[in-house]
Amino acid sequence: MSKNSFDFEKGRVLSAQCPSRQILQHLTNRWGVLVMIVLATGTKRFSEIRREIEGISERMLTQTLQQLEQDGMVHRKSFNTVPPHVEYTLTEYGQTASIKLADLVDWLEENLSEILASQPSK
Repeated sequence: MSKNSFDFEKGRVLSAQCPSRQILQHLTNRWGVLVMIVLATGTKRFSEIRREIEGISERMLTQTLQQLEQDGMVHRKSFNTVPPHVEYTLTEYGQTASIKLADLVDWLEENLSEILASQPSK
């Protein structure tokens, strides 16, 4: 096995057919990471999530939450009230994933000035 290949018992993330790729994309895309970070602090309503993530559109937040729910990372609870009341919470898998994503975000923020300084001048 080459040093650049991952060959896990559970799947092959570098294989085009590996189902983990889609979940990985949902978790690590621009909005997925931010939604997971927000929900790591607890149950939130849609409007709360949208307020906390500057720049996300209603459409993108809806799409991101749906993807994360389909992937088993987020639980959506709808209350039969007027007006409608919906809450989002991380599942057990979502909690585990959010810890790992938070570590990555922490690393990035701790090293941001050095990373920016190492970039070529534009």
